[in-house]
Amino acid sequence: MKLYHSPRSRSVRPRWLLEELDAPYELVTLDLASGEHKQPRYLRVHPHGVVPALEDGEVTVFESAAICMQLADKFPDKQLAPPLGTPARALYYQWMVYAVATLEPPVVEVFRHTVLLPDEQRSAAAAQEGLRTFAEVAGVLTQALGKQPYILGAQFSAADVMIGSTLGWGSFMDLLNDYPELQAYVQRLTERPAYQRAAA
Repeated sequence: MKLYHSPRSRSVRPRWLLEELDAPYELVTLDLASGEHKQPRYLRVHPHGVVPALEDGEVTVFESAAICMQLADKFPDKQLAPPLGTPARALYYQWMVYAVATLEPPVVEVFRHTVLLPDEQRSAAAAQEGLRTFAEVAGVLTQALGKQPYILGAQFSAADVMIGSTLGWGSFMDLLNDYPELQAYVQRLTERPAYQRAAA
C-alpha cells in the first residue's frame, strides 16, 4: 500500500489508521508549498490534486473517510470497525459520515476566518456562525461520548480517528476550551502510540 501524504492535513487520518493496523505501507510525502500535488503525475492519482490518496494493489482510493473505511474492512482481525449487520456497525457509519459532513464544516469555517484567510478577506460574522454551529456539534458529541472512552463505547475504532482528528484540529483553535469531556477524549486519542507515530 502507498499513502500520499502531507503533514498537518487530512492525510494524517489514514496514516494514523495504518499505524493502528500495524500494516506495512509506503509513505509518499508531497510538498504542497511547491505545488507537487498539482503536477500531472499526481493528478493521475488524485484528480483534484489534494491529499490523501491510497494506492492498494489495483485500486486507488481518495477521501480520508473512504480510505479509513476501506482499511478497517481490509483488516477485520484488528477490530477497527464493528461487524457488518450489527447495530454498532450502523452507528459506526453514522459517526464516520458525521465527522466530515457535520463536525468538519464549522471547524473549517472558523479556521478560514480566523487563521487561513488574509485579514481583509475574513468575516467576523462567518467565524461567529462557525462557532455557533460548532457549539451545537460539541454538545451532541459530548452527549454521545457520555462516560465511555470512545465514540462507540469501550472499543476504539476508525470512527475515533475521524472524529478525534477533527476535534484535535479544533483544539488547536481553542474550540474545546468549554468542553472538558471532549478535551479528555482528544487527549486519550493523542496519547495512543499509533497517533504519535502518525503525527511525528
